Amino acid sequence: MIWFIGLGGSLGAGARFFLGNLINQRIKKGTSFPLGTWFINITGSFILGWLANQYLTGQINEGIWFFWGLGFCGAYTTFSTFGYETISLLQANEKKVAFIYVVTSIILGSISAALGFMLPR
Repeated sequence: MIWFIGLGGSLGAGARFFLGNLINQRIKKGTSFPLGTWFINITGSFILGWLANQYLTGQINEGIWFFWGLGFCGAYTTFSTFGYETISLLQANEKKVAFIYVVTSIILGSISAALGFMLPR
């Protein structure tokens, strides 16, 4: 199963890199808010919540859970980048932006995971 996690993780990391760059190049102009990572973490939380429900209720097997849940979502979402961007905002004296980033990431990430988990089967 470790190979499922690794393969899914490589796809998740690639998707995060591609999508994060795309968002930051096209939408982020003129703002210090880390929109790419924020969007990725919110959508990843939703997907992981949905997958967790599917796995826990027997709708998907262990291989799919390991590949998409643990592998893809684990690498697609990124707490380390979230932490780095928060510190960078604080160092740039963007305290209000850092606060909004942290609060909305935690609240919306949790809500997204819950909504994904509660999707009808």
